[in-house]
Amino acid sequence: MNTDDLKARIRAGNFVDNNGRVLRTINILRTGYNKLKSIKYALEEISESEFLDSVNYLHEEGYIHLRNCVTKDPAVTGLADTDYKDLEGKLTGKGIKLLAGGIDDSLIKS
Repeated sequence: MNTDDLKARIRAGNFVDNNGRVLRTINILRTGYNKLKSIKYALEEISESEFLDSVNYLHEEGYIHLRNCVTKDPAVTGLADTDYKDLEGKLTGKGIKLLAGGIDDSLIKS
């Protein structure tokens, strides 16, 4: 196995673990929104790019809602048009169901 293959496998494994960690951390205040910059701060062992990969996946799959911290407008395009530091997130019903074991996603270690 070459170095590039090894790095890709490590990143893929981290992605699954990171998705679960980000989701569980956002779940801390299940009924309220949490600022993504605070979530990132709490998960200091995850690099910013890996954190953003996870947030993007969780949003695109419908596990988290994202909105602007100031205007409270939904971030319809997710991270595509907005700096994550301007966003806050909370679990959707689907995200809660995943953490409760009601559904399974092979890309999230819950």
